[in-house]
Amino acid sequence: MMDMLKKHWTSLLGAIFIIAAFVTLFQYSVDRGWISDAMKIGFGLLAGAGLGVAGGKLAQRPKLAITGEIVLGIGACLLYATFSFAGIYYNLWEPTLVLLGMTAVTIGISVYAYRYDSRMLMNVAIVGALLAPLLMRPETDQVFTLFLYLFVLNAAFFYLSIVKSWMELRIVSFAGTWIMYTVYFVHFLPSMDGLWSMPIRYALAAFLFYTLAFMASSWKNKLSFDGLDLYLSAANGIIFGIWALIIWHGDLDYGFVLAFIALVYLIAGVTIYKLNGKMSASSVTFGLGGVLLLLMSINSFGEGVLFNVLMWTSYACMLTALGYVKRWIIPTILGIVIWLYVGVFWYAVTWWTPRGEWFGVYIPFLNWGAIAWMLLAALGFFYARKLAFEGFSDTTNRVLSRIFALASHLIVGGLMARQIQNIFTEYFADAPAVYMNLTLSVVWAVYALMLMLWGAYYKERTFRWFGTVVLVIVAIKAIFMDLSGKDALFKVLVLLVLGGLSFVMTWINNKWQAPEQPSEQAAAEGNNGSL
Repeated sequence: MMDMLKKHWTSLLGAIFIIAAFVTLFQYSVDRGWISDAMKIGFGLLAGAGLGVAGGKLAQRPKLAITGEIVLGIGACLLYATFSFAGIYYNLWEPTLVLLGMTAVTIGISVYAYRYDSRMLMNVAIVGALLAPLLMRPETDQVFTLFLYLFVLNAAFFYLSIVKSWMELRIVSFAGTWIMYTVYFVHFLPSMDGLWSMPIRYALAAFLFYTLAFMASSWKNKLSFDGLDLYLSAANGIIFGIWALIIWHGDLDYGFVLAFIALVYLIAGVTIYKLNGKMSASSVTFGLGGVLLLLMSINSFGEGVLFNVLMWTSYACMLTALGYVKRWIIPTILGIVIWLYVGVFWYAVTWWTPRGEWFGVYIPFLNWGAIAWMLLAALGFFYARKLAFEGFSDTTNRVLSRIFALASHLIVGGLMARQIQNIFTEYFADAPAVYMNLTLSVVWAVYALMLMLWGAYYKERTFRWFGTVVLVIVAIKAIFMDLSGKDALFKVLVLLVLGGLSFVMTWINNKWQAPEQPSEQAAAEGNNGSL
């Protein structure tokens, strides 16, 4: 697949542009009222079918096979866009009719791709199918039709991804579906009243679908439950957990959410163990994650969120210390897993958790909430600098070190954001909101400079790029969000600060430019301990 993308990535990009242009024209024609809805639907059906036939003919010629697949994929995308317009953007078709049309097109291209190994066709089709409803922001709440649409897409593309081992299809469908869910949530602002609201139903359906789909993919792949499917399944649980905490906030204790995810993971771990007939990394990961989540859920009914975070972080520190001193792998892995889960959980709930004041007085960075952030960051930096696993190559240990360091920097960013919010809430409650937002932007820009310094000092290109990305995001936030509608003078001041920081970053890059350390040297210098 990589060789094909290297040769034809521009063609794929061109196909995406064509699809986006068609969808945008569709949208524009709706706003202008140029032609009737029936004419738009008819044109979309004819154009999609015509391109499909033409693409099928071209694909039969060996020299034009890739071109034919791309044209055929564009035709399928036009049909998907037409279905989105007719059944989702406007309620012109009943959900049953949309489902039948979607199913027919999806089955048609899936059978063709299965028979002729048309991988490019399916890649173009999945990208276009997900882009169509994203670019067309629905004005009517046809959410049920939208999720029927997604269900058909995911079922077909996951099936083909499994039987043909085309892993990019399940990656794109997984990421695209959760992005679609986020857009749906932000665009419609659906009601979250009650325990069984529609948003939680859709999130739960996606979570269970992907859990079963990734298990099926691993089972089909010669019972190999490690690797990409394992990581995506873990990400699926984290994403669902965050959404469940948001939707059920105030209605259901988060402990019940953790208990449900724990139960699913425990069942998955036992199933993998039974199928393999032995302990494996995946069965241990699911089982261990389930046990930890279950313990966290039980503990959540006790002393409060902040207390639990501090307690579990302390457990992670003790397990890590035990593993590091005794050179035992199990306590170390257990400590890392606890650190990961607690870090994600704390990021999700900290924004409405009590600050943990000392003696009834709020002191910035000297409160229990800040201590929790600091402990998590310190533990992450320890992992980045001191841990090296004997069974892993130098390159793998180096990558893990970067991941731990980047995660720790994200924790530091969360610490600064939360403490600045608390400062304005406590001491500047009457100040305009733009002041707090601008303060956050400037602080994050300075932190981006610190990341650049970190990367330059340790000769790590990853952190220089990460700092650059943070600065770009901060600039976009400041210009298009913080300063939207504000006086131009504010924009000038902030832009001058950001521009100055950018020049400093350029100077650092030029002054400290040096090749990254070889993997062996980095392993020797950056990872002093081994497990």
